[in-house]
Amino acid sequence: MEKITIFSPATVANVSCAFDIMGFAVEEAGDRMTFHKIPEKGIRLIMKNYRELPSVPEKNVAGVVALAMIEKRQPDFGILIEIEKGIFPGSGMGSSGASAGGAAFGVNQLLGNPFTNTELVQFAMLGEALASGVAHADNVAPNLFGGFTLVRSTNPLDVIALPVPRKLSVSLIHPLIEVKTKNARNILKKSLLLKDAVTQWGNVAGLVSGLFMEDYGLIARSMQDGIVEPVRSMLIPMFDKLKQAVLNAGALGCSISGSGPSVFALSEGMETAAVVTKAMEKVYAGKDVPYEMFTSAINKQGVSVLNKK
Repeated sequence: MEKITIFSPATVANVSCAFDIMGFAVEEAGDRMTFHKIPEKGIRLIMKNYRELPSVPEKNVAGVVALAMIEKRQPDFGILIEIEKGIFPGSGMGSSGASAGGAAFGVNQLLGNPFTNTELVQFAMLGEALASGVAHADNVAPNLFGGFTLVRSTNPLDVIALPVPRKLSVSLIHPLIEVKTKNARNILKKSLLLKDAVTQWGNVAGLVSGLFMEDYGLIARSMQDGIVEPVRSMLIPMFDKLKQAVLNAGALGCSISGSGPSVFALSEGMETAAVVTKAMEKVYAGKDVPYEMFTSAINKQGVSVLNKK
């Protein structure tokens, strides 16, 4: 294989109560990345549309992933990576995760697939560490595995693929403001009460059980976050009004996507999700907040190949 073009999907991390340990992939948003073998050894990057991001590999999330992979395998060729961003940095929709996960997948293809998905997640976490200062896996794991994933541990890495209920759909609204992941982490409390932790653990367990049992009522009851959401929601315009509107429209639950400012809602069925998306739009319509929206099924595949030769 000399060239491969892939689609690297957006992801929703945290999924309300499961901070840093759960995420899922989205079908309707993502990055397009093309990988070429080149004679000169090393990694080259071309940012096709978002040139504010660095094209120096050591300073780019895709670049550091690719560099680590070729250092491990020592191929007799180099790789040129072209990145067309469909998810912009600071959106809360896994922008760095899409670049890092996509880089891991694409480079692995040109190397002849020597690495497992779990190993690719480990490489992709290097990109997340560069972007946020923390090597978290709740975006890159669903990006590479598809569907819902649970990161039981990062040291050693233990990623568990979770089932996707057949009718589960997602609505997303992205206010076009930037919330840097590092800043969103810095405002979080450094300690919490045991009773709050116990409540959160119960909700995480309920959410996982709801996915396995395809119990939409249990999923709805479990999408409660009393730890992270109350703090980060202050960074998102009209969050409380937005959340109440989508719950009134029939959503199972609503919370912040990743570190924000994007907000997601899960619904039972695409028809309900479409109604929920319209409810999101009504909250921001006519306000001085530009935004973009998505209504999507859950992406069960993760990174996918568009063409290769």
